[in-house]
Amino acid sequence: MPAPPLPPSPAAPPARRGTVRLTVALLFAAWLVDYADRLVINLVLPSLGAEFDLDRTRQGLVVSAFFLAYALCQIPGGLLADRFGGRRVTLWALLSWSVFTALTGFAWSFAVLLALRFAFGAAEGVFPPASMKVLVERTTPEERGSANGTVMSSNALAAVVTPLAVAPLVAAFGWRSAFWSTAALGVLVLVAVRLRLPAPLPRAEGAGTPRPALRAVLRKGVLWRFALMMFGYNTIVWGLNTWVPSYLSEEHGVSLTEAGALVAVPALGAAVATVLGGRLSDRLGGRHRLIVVPGMTVAAVALLLMANAPSLTGFVVLGTVAVFAASLAYMPIFAVPLAGLAPGYVGVGSAVVILGGQVAGMVAPPVMGALADAFSFHVAFGFLVLGAVIAAVMACLTPQDADAFRAAADRAPRPSRTTKESLA
Repeated sequence: MPAPPLPPSPAAPPARRGTVRLTVALLFAAWLVDYADRLVINLVLPSLGAEFDLDRTRQGLVVSAFFLAYALCQIPGGLLADRFGGRRVTLWALLSWSVFTALTGFAWSFAVLLALRFAFGAAEGVFPPASMKVLVERTTPEERGSANGTVMSSNALAAVVTPLAVAPLVAAFGWRSAFWSTAALGVLVLVAVRLRLPAPLPRAEGAGTPRPALRAVLRKGVLWRFALMMFGYNTIVWGLNTWVPSYLSEEHGVSLTEAGALVAVPALGAAVATVLGGRLSDRLGGRHRLIVVPGMTVAAVALLLMANAPSLTGFVVLGTVAVFAASLAYMPIFAVPLAGLAPGYVGVGSAVVILGGQVAGMVAPPVMGALADAFSFHVAFGFLVLGAVIAAVMACLTPQDADAFRAAADRAPRPSRTTKESLA
């Protein structure tokens, strides 16, 4: 599962270029499996609903059980990464989530399914901040946005590959086989990361900085504003990921295999937009408002039109436009916090931002399921416009570069002298 090549700065020596590229490739593979594992549930929701007699609201709860645990474990995952190292926590997460993915294939009731999805979410929840820490330790600030954009494009690529691979598998061998197959991929990536992940780059940056207390990080309101921006973005992403396959099947009579191919179209656009957004963010030196506000404006208009599209073709085309425009915002949301956070804050600080997105994953699926049950899928998809509005507003209310971010963090209520010094 190779990642797209990422050229570091021209002056970088060959050994360091190799470190960056290998790190990006391994994290790309880990995120690809991570995202594929959680996407499988969306593709098999109709099968689960039929086998366990679940309405759309309870199907949405199956998805939300994962995000509840995933959200709860973001900050603990950041603390673990800051204390024990990103590599060690990444390996633990890969092993644990692969085990729980395989066990999901043995679920025999709705209650067991909820419990396993919750455990799976906890295992995956510690991975994002650990991954961010691994990347930050092996890249320079100047190349970090592009590197992270390449890594995170794996999510969109997983959204392309997963339906194309899983739909025929489920059609031939049943929904349980999908979980066993993705679990096996997780074990392969675990071995690769264990054997090949390079050592961190030597740097004086942040040397001797005391590790901040959890309270000091959580009191930084500026981080929570970035978390709200991520909440808006992920409301769109997980609302569509969860319910588009069911909508295509129930409203248009599309088979699971055909639905997988149709879902791959907007996902491919998201993969391109994620990389493009990361590179634009690096060139703009942050200034995410210049990307997020236009992107979310286009996404909001496209979502409204998509929700009322009279034809399947119109639905797919408008959905692709919406996903592409929204995905441009993904990496810019991270750019300023990653550049402005001191090394001792990277794990927990990035976890706060990611937490906002996972709360959206916890809220959007059951809300949309309830709206679809009570009204229609058209109303449910219209709900996603709220996510675009939230992201655009937060883009205007957050610092636009690393210096402004650090200044805003220093204005946290009643900071102690030690806290101020550790942010310097």
